[in-house]
Amino acid sequence: MSDALADLSAAGVSIWLDDLSRTRLQTGDLEELVRDKHVVGVTTNPSIFQKALSEGAAYDEQVRDLALRGCDVGEAVRALTTYDVRWACDVLKPVYDRSDGVDGRVSIEVDPRIAHDSDRTVAEAKALWWLVDRPNLYIKIPATQEGLPAITKTLAEGISVNVTLIFSLERYDKVMDAFLAGMEAAKENGHDLSRMGSVASFFVSRVDTEIDKRLEKSGGPKELRGKAGIANAQLAYQHYEEVFSSDRWKALEKAGAKPQRPLWASTGVKDPAYDDTQYVVQLVAPGTVNTMPEPTLDAVADHGVIHGDAVTPSYAAAQQLLDDLEAAGIDYDDVVELLEVEGVQKFEDAWNELIESVTANLEKAGADIDKDGSASPAGSGPAAASREGSA
Repeated sequence: MSDALADLSAAGVSIWLDDLSRTRLQTGDLEELVRDKHVVGVTTNPSIFQKALSEGAAYDEQVRDLALRGCDVGEAVRALTTYDVRWACDVLKPVYDRSDGVDGRVSIEVDPRIAHDSDRTVAEAKALWWLVDRPNLYIKIPATQEGLPAITKTLAEGISVNVTLIFSLERYDKVMDAFLAGMEAAKENGHDLSRMGSVASFFVSRVDTEIDKRLEKSGGPKELRGKAGIANAQLAYQHYEEVFSSDRWKALEKAGAKPQRPLWASTGVKDPAYDDTQYVVQLVAPGTVNTMPEPTLDAVADHGVIHGDAVTPSYAAAQQLLDDLEAAGIDYDDVVELLEVEGVQKFEDAWNELIESVTANLEKAGADIDKDGSASPAGSGPAAASREGSA
C-alpha cells in the first residue's frame, strides 16, 4: 500500500497539524504524529485553545498554581497557552534542526481583539516571542489592513511570523510585500535572515462555504459549487511564484532568507457532499504547507491519492472558474471582505470564550484553595522546568 502522507511530503508539501492540547502533549500523541504521520509543524488559534481548555483536567494543576499566585485572567490565559506552545516547540525541535529551520514550527496568535491596532499587535508579538523563548516559534498576525505594517515591523525585530486569515489575492500580494519589507529591515537591523521564517496562511474551505451559500440563494450553476476555494488558492500560488522569482526577492535570498511559503489553512471540508481530502490533494505544490485538523489528516492517510503538483497546471482553469462565478453574479471582493471580517470576529469570540472559561476555572480553584488551604504539588513533564517562567 502507498503511504499518501509520505507521498504528500515527497511532493514538497509540509504537513502541519492544526491542533494542540495539553493532553496531546502529556500522552506523547504529538510525538507519535511526528514519527508516524509525517507531521512537521503545528498551528494553533484561539478556537483550538478554547476547546482544549474546556475538556478534561489536564490544565487543573497549572490553573491552581495561577490562582494561588493571584494572577489575573489575561496573565493566566497567556501562561496556559504559551506553556503548551513551548512544550510543542521542544517536541518539534529535532524537525526544526534537521530541516534547517524550515519546518518544526509552532504558531501562537496575538490577541485577535487587537487585529486592527498595528502598534499593539507588534508589542504583543514581541511579548509572546519573549515568553515562549524558542527559535522555532511563529507569531500569528492576522492579515488585516492594520496587520500589514505590524507584519513588517515584527519581522524587522527578527521575529518569525505566520500571517493568518488571508482570503483575497489582492491582500495576499500586500502580505508578500510586507514580508519582503520586513526582511529587508531585519537585514538592516543586523538579524540573521537564515534563522527567520514566515508562512502566509491562505484560507480555503471558508471561501467555498460562503460562495456555495450565495450560489444556492441565487440559483446559480450547481457545477460551480465547491470549487472556488481551491481555484483561489491555486491562483495565490501563481502570485507566489511571480513574487519569489523577482530581483527584490533574489537579493534577500542571497543574504540567507528563506521564502515565505504559502500555507493552506481551513482545509477541513465543511460540506459532507465533498471529498474530504480535496483541500489537500488538489493543492499539492512544491514549497507549500498544508495544516490539517486531525480528521483531515486521517482521511488523507486512509484514502488520499497524491498525483504530484496539482496547482501549477491549473492556473488557466482556476481563473476561468473565478470568471464564471463573476458571470453568475458572485461578487468576489464582497465575499473575501466578508470572510476577513467574520474570521476576525470568530477568533475574537473564541478568545472571549477562552477568557470566560479560564475566569471560571480560576474562581473554582480559588474557592477550593480557600476550603483546604493547601498548596499544589510540584509539576512534572518536559515543560515543568519552565513552569515558573510560563505561569
